Amino acid sequence: MHILSIKSLNFKNKIFYKDVNIEKGQIVFLRGASGSGKSTLLRLINATLPLEEGTILYNNKDIREIDTITLRREIILAGQSVYLFPGTIKDNFKRYHEYRESQVPSDEVIRSLLDTSCIDFDIDTVCNNFSGGERQRVFISIALSFKPRVLLLDEPTSALDNATADRLMSNLVTHCKQNYMTMIIVSHDQTITEKYAEVTIDIGEGVK
Repeated sequence: MHILSIKSLNFKNKIFYKDVNIEKGQIVFLRGASGSGKSTLLRLINATLPLEEGTILYNNKDIREIDTITLRREIILAGQSVYLFPGTIKDNFKRYHEYRESQVPSDEVIRSLLDTSCIDFDIDTVCNNFSGGERQRVFISIALSFKPRVLLLDEPTSALDNATADRLMSNLVTHCKQNYMTMIIVSHDQTITEKYAEVTIDIGEGVK
């Protein structure tokens, strides 16, 4: 079953994307040169950027016909720059779940999701001085707690050594497979891509 279909899509008549269908539960990597439109495609898929030309179907429905908040509850983007509230890791789980009016996970679940995201800090650690990569991985763990249908990740391993990058991606693939999530990842790491991609989409051939 196609969970996402991209048809005749272009961004500001500068980036032209090939038509593609993504199946439910697939692990998809986007590959291409810097500036080719990989991160832009993620933002178009979850409506962070407005869709002007072309079509993106989510479960066979045009995303422009879906309430934006509803769409972003099911398709979550963890970009390279994410927002964390002042306070601890646990505070952030609480604030995000309160915002969505959902049940805050238990400390045990939070700890498990942090382990999945390769965050070794205690849940009561204050986030204020975290690096960009650490903040992104904390946000990924929060995103996982919402059990999205589609998880979009922008360079999740870029700040990691090879061993940790491999462990993170292995954990995420296992988690998504167990929870029937589709995962779409932007990565410049060819080794990670070759090891974990079920589908690789080359981006940038239509850049003007």
